[in-house]
Amino acid sequence: MVRKLALRLGMAMLAVSATTAFAQEGQGSDGGQSQVQMSPAELFAFADAARDRGDYATAEQAYRALTGHPEPSLRNEARFRLARMYADQMGRYADAAVLLRAILDEQPEASPVRLELARVLGQLGDFSGARRELRAVQTDTLPPEVQQVVRFYANALDAAKPYGASFEIAFAPSTNINRATGNETLETVIGDFTLSEDAQAKSGVGLSGKAQVYGRLPLGERAQVLARISADADIYRQKDFNDIALTAQVGPELRSGSDRIALAATATYRWFGMEPYSFSYGLTGNFRHPLSPTSQLRVDATALREENERNTLQSGERYVLSIGLDKAFDQKTGGGLRLNGSRFVAGDPGFSLASGGISAFAYRELGRTTAVLNIGYSRLEADRRIFLYPQRRKDDRLTTSLSGTFRQLTFGRFAPLLRVRYDRNWSTVGIYDFSSLSGEVGVTAAF
Repeated sequence: MVRKLALRLGMAMLAVSATTAFAQEGQGSDGGQSQVQMSPAELFAFADAARDRGDYATAEQAYRALTGHPEPSLRNEARFRLARMYADQMGRYADAAVLLRAILDEQPEASPVRLELARVLGQLGDFSGARRELRAVQTDTLPPEVQQVVRFYANALDAAKPYGASFEIAFAPSTNINRATGNETLETVIGDFTLSEDAQAKSGVGLSGKAQVYGRLPLGERAQVLARISADADIYRQKDFNDIALTAQVGPELRSGSDRIALAATATYRWFGMEPYSFSYGLTGNFRHPLSPTSQLRVDATALREENERNTLQSGERYVLSIGLDKAFDQKTGGGLRLNGSRFVAGDPGFSLASGGISAFAYRELGRTTAVLNIGYSRLEADRRIFLYPQRRKDDRLTTSLSGTFRQLTFGRFAPLLRVRYDRNWSTVGIYDFSSLSGEVGVTAAF
C-alpha cells in the first residue's frame, strides 16, 4: 500500500518531457558497444523488469542513472524504487535508509517515504528513530488507509530485526578532559591545599566512541527477551584520564495494547585511567505510552548497587527515576522535556547525594542537515559535610550541546557529525567546581 501511494505521484510525473541516456552493454554492427536512448518511463520499466527477474545489478545501475536526473520527482522516484529493492530483495537496509533520507531532505512532506524509512529503521534495530519518524508522519492529516499502515508499522516494530549493532566514533577536543577544577588550591578546614597538576583541569584531544550489539528472542506475540552489550569510551594520549565503561543487559520486553514495558538485569564495569574504578549491578525498567499520534510519554527507573574499587566509603545504592515527553511538531521539527531525580546512599553520609533536574531537547531538519539542541539544569546536595571541607556539598550544573549531521557530505552509509558541548558546575566544594568546553568531529549513520 505504501509503495502504491509513493509510485502514484512518481508515475504521474513521468509525463515530463525529458530523456535519459542509459549505457547498455551490447554489440553494434561494428562489434563495439552501443548506447540506447530511453525516456525516463522506458528506463523505469527496464529497471523494474530487471529487478523482477532477479537481475539486481542491472536494475541498480538503471535506477542509479535515474537518481541523477535534474527533475526532482524523477530522481526521487528512482531513489524510492532502489531503496525498496535494497530493503526487500537484497537486505541492504542501511543503504535503503540513506536513499529514503535523501528523498525526505528534498521532500519532507512525503509521508509514504517517511513511513518506509520507519519500516527500514525498524529492520536496522533503530526503534527510537523509527518511532520518531512515525510521530512525524502523524503531524499531517492522513487518509484512513495510511493511518492503518502507520498503526501496522507501530505494532510491528518490536518484532523487527532479531539482532544488530551500531556505533559512533569522533575526535573530541576538550578544555577539561578530567572535569577538574581550574583552581590551583583547595580550601579546607585546616587551610588551603595546593593541588597537583593531575588534580587540575587539563585540556586535550581524545577519541570518543560508542558501540552496541544486541539480540532478541521472541516469546510469543506480545513478549520477547532482549540482550544488549554496549561500550562507551573516551580515550586520550594521557592515559590517566581514559574513561571506559562496558555494560551488559538482559530482560523481557512486554507489549500491552500500544504500551511497551521493558525490564532488564544490568551490570556495568568502569575503568578510569586504565585502572578498575567501579562495578555496578541491578535492575532497570522502561515504560512507553503514546499520549497521541504525535507524542509519547516515557518513564525510566533504575536501582543499582555500586562498588567503588578505590574508596569503599563511596560504595552504595543508587536509585534513579525520570519522566519524559517526546513530541513531533511537524515532519521536520520535534522536541522533548525530561524531569529526573536520583538518590545515592553511600557508606559515608558525606558521599550520599540527592539530585533533581530538568532537561529539554529540540531537533530541526534544515535541508540536508539535522540540527539538535540540548539544554539541562540540575541541583545536587550531599547529606552531610565531609570533615575536610568547610561546607556541605551543593552543586548547580548547566549543560548545553548543539550538534549537526551533514548529509550533504554523505560518503557511503555515513555522514559527518559535529557536536559542541558546554558544561558548567558551580559547587560549594572547590574540587567539584569546574567548566568544560568540548567538541566532537566524527561520523554517524547518514539516516
